[in-house]
Order: sequence, then C-alpha cells, then structure tokens
Amino acid sequence: MQPFRSFLAYLALFASIFSLLPGMAWVGAIAVSLAVILGWRDMRWVPRMVFAVAVLGLLYALVQDPSLITGAVANMSRLAGLVLSVMLLSSVLGRSGDLQRISASLFGGKPVTRYLSLAFGTSLVSIPLNFGSVAVVGRLVSERIRQDGDSVSTRNATRAVLRGFGVSPTFSPLSISVVLTLTLLPGLSSFQLLALAIPFSIAMIMAGLAFREHEPEALPSAPTDQAGGATWARFAGLILAICIGVFILSHRFELSYALSVTLSCMAAVIGGRLLAWSRRTNPPLVNMANVSNELAIVGGSAFIGAIISGVVLGHIPESLVFPDWTWPILAACVPWIYFLAGLLGVNPIVIGTLAGGILGSIWPQAALIGLGIAMVTGWGITAFGTPFSANALIMERLTGYRAADASLRWSLRLSLSGLAVASCLGAGLTVALT
Repeated sequence: MQPFRSFLAYLALFASIFSLLPGMAWVGAIAVSLAVILGWRDMRWVPRMVFAVAVLGLLYALVQDPSLITGAVANMSRLAGLVLSVMLLSSVLGRSGDLQRISASLFGGKPVTRYLSLAFGTSLVSIPLNFGSVAVVGRLVSERIRQDGDSVSTRNATRAVLRGFGVSPTFSPLSISVVLTLTLLPGLSSFQLLALAIPFSIAMIMAGLAFREHEPEALPSAPTDQAGGATWARFAGLILAICIGVFILSHRFELSYALSVTLSCMAAVIGGRLLAWSRRTNPPLVNMANVSNELAIVGGSAFIGAIISGVVLGHIPESLVFPDWTWPILAACVPWIYFLAGLLGVNPIVIGTLAGGILGSIWPQAALIGLGIAMVTGWGITAFGTPFSANALIMERLTGYRAADASLRWSLRLSLSGLAVASCLGAGLTVALT
C-alpha cells in the first residue's frame, strides 16, 4: 500500500505540473483524494476535519451549484502540487553537505550576532526547506543542550529558530501562506504584497532582540566546520534562481502563482538530480507515501476556499453596499483572528481559507493589499507565537523545551506587539486605498 500511496502523490504532482492540459486538474484532485483516503488511519484529527468539510462542500455544490466544482478542483490540484513540489525540494536539499555546514556556522559569534544569524539563517533556509529548516537548525541547538545542558544561550537560540521560521509565512514567495493568499485574492500582485511583507518580517526579527534573555559574553567555541562564502553563495543563488523563476512565470507568462512555484521548485529538483547523475551517484527516489496530512489540509482547504468564494459571490445582492468603515475594522481584526484560532489549535490554513474565501470575494479591489498583508502577517505571528504550530512541536521534540514555553510564554510580548503593528498596517492601507 505504501508504494501505491507514493505513486498517487507523484501522480498528483505530475497532474499539477500539466494542469493547463484538459482534464489534468481532475486527475490531480482524484489522486489527492485517494491518497488521503488510503492514509486516513495514519492522519491527525485536524486534517481529517478539513478533508471532511471539503467533502461536505462537494456534496453542497453537487446539489446547489455544480459549476462551483470545476474551480474548486483546479484550486485543489494546483495547491496540492505546490506543497508536494516544496516537500520534494526540501527532501532533496536535506542531503546537501552545504546545508549542514550552513546550519553549523549559524551558532557562532557574540550573543546578538548569534541570535540574528540563527533567526535570519533559519528564515533563509526555510524558503526552500519549509519545516525542514526547523529540523536542520534545531538539531544543532539540541546537540548544544545534550553537550552543555540547558542555558540562556540555548533558550535564546530556540527563540531565534522559532521566530526565524515564523516570519517565513509572511515573506517567503514559496510559502503556502503567500500562495494561498494570492490564490484567494486574485487581484493582488505578488510584488505589491512582498514589498510590504519583507520589511515587516525583518522588523519582527530585529524586534526580537528586545524580547530575549540577557546573555553573558562568554561563549562556547565556534564549530570548526564553518560555511564559507562559496557555500552561502551556492545556497543563496539557488533560492534566488527559484524566486526569479516564480516571478517570471507568474508575471511574464501569466501562469497562476501556485503553478509558477511548482514549476520553479521542480526545475531545481530535476537540476539537482542531473547534477547527481553527472557525479555518477543515483540517490533513491523520495518516498511520498506519508504526505496524507499535508494533502488533506492543503488540498481540502483549497477546495473549501473556492466553494466559499463562489457561494459568497452568488448570494450577495449587487445593491448591497457596506459602509467604508467596515473594511479597516475587518483588516485590523484579521491578524488577531489568526492568533486566537492558533491558540485553540486551528491550523492557519483553515483561517486563511475562510478569510480569503469570504472577505476576498467582497473586499474593495483597490484595497486588497490591506487584507493580504493582514493575512500573511497574522499567519507568520501565529506560526512562532502559538504552541500548537508544527515548528513549535518539532523544537519541543528536539530540545525538550515545552512548546507552550518556547513559543507562547517566551514570545508573548513580541507576538502582541507584532499583532498590534499588523492590525494598524492592514487597517491603515485599507483606509488609504478605499
């Protein structure tokens, strides 16, 4: 059964790559659904709930408006292909010796330098690796704890890793948060969103310096296997090439943003395999059997979002006009809704689907950036500030620090400050543009 589940995942990825061909979106959606059903017994309760709601949405559309299904199936196939391509890229890069040297070199220097290196380094690594960045850099922190025990140094390092990964949903062009936001808000430009999201992310990491423990200057010796300039240049060059590919495909060739990310990631994966073959090595094909949770959440949420958008658009009378003050208030509330839902264990993909599917359908087109920036900033703060996020749970397993302490208690003041700024930013942009 495992090989067949892996085959279905690769089939869904293949269908997403060729989604412009007739019928391929349906092939992808069916493959995703079968992979989820076959992996149902191994899935967590949140993905099960998301997929179950997607099935209810399918039944509703079959009865009320079957035309909604075509768009929902296309959404599901595109975003499932996106997450599969990013996971495949993460797995391929995880074998890289460059990556190991980069992660080791982040733990050197004075306290401020080390904090910023770990935070910005984790953010950079998270662009192609997603959660793999937490596992890679977090293992280094875990090794320090194993050797020297709990210390201010390792606690601050844990803060840096969580916060560094946490801002990636805000600014990373390959993150599911940015892709889902741009998919559900089709009138919003990726350049427009990232032009604000990147400075916000940098400001959040810098602000984290004020929300850490005081650390003495005495430091453990730096690792000997340091990453040189060539190592950083190769890794940064790969990320830059992927991002340039995304922007060229989405803007010059006008492909959907999700498809652009999928194609760019797969180009890097294929290039890596050709390079391995040229060196006369043949790494095994990545096993994709255990991706049912991710497919259920991403594919199910994409399907739900498309259904919700269609229903909202179909049931709002053209004569209905909302007061102008409605939009900035809603924009200010969106980041807090993400965070409060995250404290209850609700995945940000679910909130993003609801916010984008409902509000994106009725939001003033000129002020879409207000809603978009509120969505991605709220998503990012939730990722590092709530104890049920996947990265917090990964760090708990690696370091032994309770997720409730490492994410919520240690970063609560930073999270609240960031949420306040995100609310003001979203509301202010909305007021200025409506």
